[in-house]
Amino acid sequence: MHELFTFALFVFTSFLAIINPVGIAPLFVALTNDLSPKLKVKTAIKASITAYFILLIFAFAGQMLFGFFNISAAGFRMAGGVIFLIMGYEMLNARLSKIKYNPEEDEDITEAEATDVAITPLGIPMLAGPGAITNAIVLMDDAQNFESKLVFPLALLAAILVVFFALVSSSKLMRYFGEVGNKVMLKIMGLITMVMGFEFFFAGLKPYVRDILMITPN
Repeated sequence: MHELFTFALFVFTSFLAIINPVGIAPLFVALTNDLSPKLKVKTAIKASITAYFILLIFAFAGQMLFGFFNISAAGFRMAGGVIFLIMGYEMLNARLSKIKYNPEEDEDITEAEATDVAITPLGIPMLAGPGAITNAIVLMDDAQNFESKLVFPLALLAAILVVFFALVSSSKLMRYFGEVGNKVMLKIMGLITMVMGFEFFFAGLKPYVRDILMITPN
């Protein structure tokens, strides 16, 4: 029982650390700045659900999917790094596209646009990014018994719920910064996102370089 609790706690804390809800909150505010409060909550719900099921799919079928498409976790990290670099560059230059909410427009169209943002880039790759997906695959491999495999989805759900409440509360926190503060925060997060992109890219590149140079990892 103690080992099971330790595993669940490790799953919970590791996903919180990788997803980093505090760091994603300003990005959520920037992406949903012009949405109505109701649509912001819906966007947070859809993004959280998307991330949860994507991580579950990769946790239980990640190795099979990688094998089927003949790709590696390293290659996935490199691709995710490129995505983060592009997003971070646009954020750094204040060119992040926003959804404009107009009550006179058809509500279904607005909700469709909000759904697009909820799935990409919020659900993927901001919440369920390369690091979180890789973490899901590795932790599921570490779950050797049925009890651990059963605990994994519950611990992941707890982490995603914390992320969801952080996203929903982000607007109240960011309101105190004002418009100028939000723009400054957006640029700072853009820089951090670019750094994350470099980290992901070179972490994925390292195994390829080792193979080319025939270097045995320590």
